[in-house]
Amino acid sequence: MHSDYAGRVRLSDFWWRMDRRFGESYARSLAADYRVSALGATVNEALERGDSPKLVWRAVCQELDVPASLR
Repeated sequence: MHSDYAGRVRLSDFWWRMDRRFGESYARSLAADYRVSALGATVNEALERGDSPKLVWRAVCQELDVPASLR
């Protein structure tokens, strides 16, 4: 995906990207415990309150410096 995040990111795509970038175990831990400042919440909290996976992925990419090749 291009750095402009064209298109929709489905929840399954979101988790695939998280697993690819951080590894499956760490991705789940990060999602549960790390508060993303742009979201004002953890990844899990943001998804549970209804934030789009695309918005959450953008915030993760920005805050955690995800390489463009994985965006």
